[in-house]
Amino acid sequence: MLELSLIVGLGNIGPEYVGTRHNVGFEVVGRVAQALKARRLPSRPSFEAAEADLVGNDGVSCRLVLAWPTTYMNRSGFAALELVEELALTPRELLVVVDDVDLLLGALRIRSGGSDGGHNGLYSIIEQLQTEDFPRLRLGIGRPADNQDTAEYVLSRFRPEEANEVERMVAFAAEAVIFAVTHRLEEAMLQFNRNPALPDQE
Repeated sequence: MLELSLIVGLGNIGPEYVGTRHNVGFEVVGRVAQALKARRLPSRPSFEAAEADLVGNDGVSCRLVLAWPTTYMNRSGFAALELVEELALTPRELLVVVDDVDLLLGALRIRSGGSDGGHNGLYSIIEQLQTEDFPRLRLGIGRPADNQDTAEYVLSRFRPEEANEVERMVAFAAEAVIFAVTHRLEEAMLQFNRNPALPDQE
């Protein structure tokens, strides 16, 4: 069996949001779908989704669902709840992939639960699932300058000089998701939690 059966990447829909800091969750889940050659499922009002078959740590082939809420960030919980209920999962079988301004650009942090940390998407999911007890992979996007509004910052695009670090982060995060699904969350934490300030972690 798979410890995690549903991966939800957070972001905002629309071409104006492509490539913004707030949408790296979308990008990572898209990269996972590409790596697993996931099959697109019919569109739904609150989310887009795909599915792939993976062999769990017990050698049994299982279905993994990947999803991108189309509700905008602050209503992500409605899509997450619909998916969890439809797939008859517990929140512990859901992995949310989300940006984090409190982590250095390029950092990865896998956690088994916790607060929303001021993130509107996580807040919505916690509110709808009525629990903080679900895994999440947090992607460091760096903090805004002292004089920059946080909401404006997360909706901005990465600077050209940040492109290489962002690409490394997205690729590494996609590996982390696949590893977490096919192994154990605790193993993924040990192997993939990353601080870019420590270059010997590569």
